[in-house]
Amino acid sequence: MHTPWRLAALGVAAICGIVSAAGIENSAKRSGFDFMTPETQALQADDTSNPGMLWVLQGEQLWQQAGGRADVACVGCHGDASQTMRGVATRYPAFDEAIGRPIDLAGRINSCRAGRQQAEPLAPESDALLALTAYVAHQSRGMPIIPATDARLAPFRDNGRRLFQSRIGQLNLSCASCHDDNWGKRLGGSVIPQAHPTGYPLYRLEWQTVGSLQRRLRNCMIGVR
Repeated sequence: MHTPWRLAALGVAAICGIVSAAGIENSAKRSGFDFMTPETQALQADDTSNPGMLWVLQGEQLWQQAGGRADVACVGCHGDASQTMRGVATRYPAFDEAIGRPIDLAGRINSCRAGRQQAEPLAPESDALLALTAYVAHQSRGMPIIPATDARLAPFRDNGRRLFQSRIGQLNLSCASCHDDNWGKRLGGSVIPQAHPTGYPLYRLEWQTVGSLQRRLRNCMIGVR
């Protein structure tokens, strides 16, 4: 079983670019898009064909839907997401003072639901949470992730780096074994990408649905047994 703190630490380290920076030179870094086939690239680039856009559209509806005991909607506080949410997703994970640890974008959405809407948090990997997260993240499409400089994130990044480089499982592999040392090669017929999780939540053909970065990390950990 892989504990939530392990996944959280890996997520902070990967998204903030601390881990991959140690193993891959900046000039050699490549987006996962570059490793796709031309057909998959075309599917992703076309909003009318990309199945992930269905979750974005659902998220737009949820953004305008009042809920909770406060009977307020996201739009009631934040207004037009295309304006107010532009660049927001690029700043997560961020340190949350209330809980004393990093929080990702989905966690912030649930925190807002509980605190502002007085509603129950949405379940992890639920369509509603993935849709809202995808919609908010969509407003920052094309923008680079900005690693947070908050010193309080440092121990979590360091722990994430350690976990990323630690060999685990029956196959005795680390994240770095594949994504730093052997990127561009093939594993099980698939090209190994670099560890740049910049588009989550995203639609994977393997899943036939949208999933979070945490789900992807769990998949990899299960793979090394």
